[in-house]
Amino acid sequence: MRTLLSEKELQAGVAQMAVEIIAAYGERPLTIVGVLTGSVVLLADLIRLLDMPLRVGVLQASSYRSGTTRGQLTINSEMMLNVAERDVLVVDDIFDTGHTLVEVVAKLKELSPSSVKTAVLLRKHGRQEVDFSPDFVAFEIPDEFVVGYGLDYADQYRNLPHLAVLEPEDLANNRS
Repeated sequence: MRTLLSEKELQAGVAQMAVEIIAAYGERPLTIVGVLTGSVVLLADLIRLLDMPLRVGVLQASSYRSGTTRGQLTINSEMMLNVAERDVLVVDDIFDTGHTLVEVVAKLKELSPSSVKTAVLLRKHGRQEVDFSPDFVAFEIPDEFVVGYGLDYADQYRNLPHLAVLEPEDLANNRS
């Protein structure tokens, strides 16, 4: 694996995104909904940098069944807070094809929030399949398979403090 973003670079990018979020919301109360499981590290770091009244909830959205095989998206919102008439910020790890974030936002809008915006750690170039752009993006990255800082491959590597690229030989070694 090779490092794409160091721990310090990640911290600086998340801090800059927090500044942008604070500028957008001011001191208005904010309900943050983290998309499990990939956003956990980002969510923890981000909320400590936000200086407004916060409520934090999570939902689980998954479309990957085995490593990199995409299946039908399932959304489990049983642990999510009531978002009716509240400003909501959805926090996710990566904007790849965009399908997950679009469907999560659509589900949340059914619950009558005052507003819904999105924040992602990463936007991957060349993979977007939807007409949607996240409101806040910490980093633009090339079309490479990345792990660390909450992102995984087959439930491994989430605990890396940096963002690493899994090379084809890394993927092959993990399958054996």
